[in-house]
Amino acid sequence: MDELFDFVTRNPMAAVIVAGETGFWVLIVAGLVARYVFRLRRTGLVLLAATPVIDLGVLIAAVIDLAGGAEASWVHGVAAVYLGFSVVFGPSMIRWADDRFARWFLGRATERPRLSHSEKLRKEWRDWGRCLLASALAAAVMGVLILVAGSLEQTRQLWGADGWLIRLAVISGIWFVGGPVWQALTPRRAEVSHNNEKG
Repeated sequence: MDELFDFVTRNPMAAVIVAGETGFWVLIVAGLVARYVFRLRRTGLVLLAATPVIDLGVLIAAVIDLAGGAEASWVHGVAAVYLGFSVVFGPSMIRWADDRFARWFLGRATERPRLSHSEKLRKEWRDWGRCLLASALAAAVMGVLILVAGSLEQTRQLWGADGWLIRLAVISGIWFVGGPVWQALTPRRAEVSHNNEKG
């Protein structure tokens, strides 16, 4: 417990990110409870729509921290990545949570249609496109943080050779290979396996 306290004391941005992620899910759960349990649809909608405020709070905290002279650390990079991916993937996460909650609370037994290979491939391309958008947004946030800090040396953890901009490129590359490329090669793998069984 003392080690966790020391870590948070040394890295206040880490506490902000944890609080932001916790607040994000608290708002979602509160919105769904208001919507389905108490039948307060408008209140539920307001709570769900308020989730971007959490992202804005994380960004403001990072800006204040760097403007105050703090040296950018991996935590500031995580804050930028969290913001980018939360903004882009947040709506789909809310839809997922809403669907699960509706099925659990209302007993909806919705069966998902089975996707064809081409549909799965289009989905993988869309998801990778969202990954690129989230990475671009995270990179833009890092650019803002660098400008706010006013010193490249102070923000080396963001743009350096082992910084977060490089990591975003790596993440996008891994997602590309594990997503669209992997799905595109699926029929070929299945065909080769089928031919080997016949042979």
